[in-house]
Amino acid sequence: MKIEFTPAAEKFIRRLVMFDGGPGYGLRLLVSPGGCSGMSAEFSVEPAPKEGEQVYAHTQFKLFLPAQSRLLLDGVTIDFKETATSTGFSFIDPKATGCGCKSTTEAPAFEETA
Repeated sequence: MKIEFTPAAEKFIRRLVMFDGGPGYGLRLLVSPGGCSGMSAEFSVEPAPKEGEQVYAHTQFKLFLPAQSRLLLDGVTIDFKETATSTGFSFIDPKATGCGCKSTTEAPAFEETA
């Protein structure tokens, strides 16, 4: 499985795990299809993966990924954007095709779960 991260996404994930977790913690990333807009994501900082989740070890953090997330994220670049009107992950998928509604392959702002 290949996942790329922009520097902004790396920084956001590192800080999130550092401030909400601690040594050994990782980010559980649940990705689902988001219709025409691409993908949507929910995430939480966790001490360990749940049963059936794969650990994706980045050089600076760990992701805990369930099966559906692994399938959707293969070959995707994860970005993090913060603007005056929205904040969240954005998923750049070179395999995505447009649906004719002039939407992008980027996901809408994330939803944080506690």
